[in-house]
Amino acid sequence: MTLESSKNLGGIGGILLIIGTLAFLVQSYSVVVNFVGIILVLIALHGLGDFYRERSVFNNGLASFIMIVIGVGAAIGYMVYLFLYTNFFTGIVSVIYPGFNGDWAAIPGMTPNTNFNPADLAPYFGTILTIIAVVWVFAIIASVFFWRSMKRLSSSSGVHLFSTAGILMLIGALLAVVVIGLVLMWIAALLMTVAFFQIKRPIEQPVSGAGPPPPIPV
Repeated sequence: MTLESSKNLGGIGGILLIIGTLAFLVQSYSVVVNFVGIILVLIALHGLGDFYRERSVFNNGLASFIMIVIGVGAAIGYMVYLFLYTNFFTGIVSVIYPGFNGDWAAIPGMTPNTNFNPADLAPYFGTILTIIAVVWVFAIIASVFFWRSMKRLSSSSGVHLFSTAGILMLIGALLAVVVIGLVLMWIAALLMTVAFFQIKRPIEQPVSGAGPPPPIPV
C-alpha cells in the first residue's frame, strides 16, 4: 500500500465511524457502518506502519480492536446466558408489566404499570452494573492501546493531531460512564480523521556530501 492510499483509507474509515456513531441512536445498521470504519482504519494503520517501519502502530491498533471485541462479546455472551438460563429479564419485565406470563410476543399489547416502585428493580442492579463494568474495563484497556498507536503514528508522521486524538480517547474511555466521556471519544474519532488527511509524504533530503557535477572537459 502507498502512503496516499493508507491515509485515504484511514480518513474514510474515520468518517464512517463518525457517521455510524451519530446514526446509532436512530438506525440499527450503524453497527455495520462502525465495523467497516474500524476495519478501514486498521488497514490504514497497517499500511502506515509498513511505510514508517513502525510495526507498533498497527500492533497496538489491532490490540485495541481485539479488546473491544472481547469486552462486547463477554457482555453479550453473559446477557444471552441470563436470558436462556435464568429469569433475570423475565423478572425485570414482570415488574414493569405485572400481567407478563413469559410470552414476549404479547408485550406490545400489554399496559405497563407506571406506578411501580423503582426499588423493586434493586435486585437486578448488581448484575446490570457488572455488565457495564466489564464493558468499561475493556474499553479503557482498548483506549490505552489506541493511545499508544496514535502516539507512535504522531511521532512517525509528524502530525501531532494523532497524539491529541489518542489522549482524548483515553480520557473519554475513563469518563465513559457519563455523557461527557462519550462526547470526548467521538471528538477523538473526529480528530483522528482530520489527522489522516493531514499526513504528507516526507521531503527527501539530498545525499550528504553531494556537490555539483564535475565540469565537462573541452
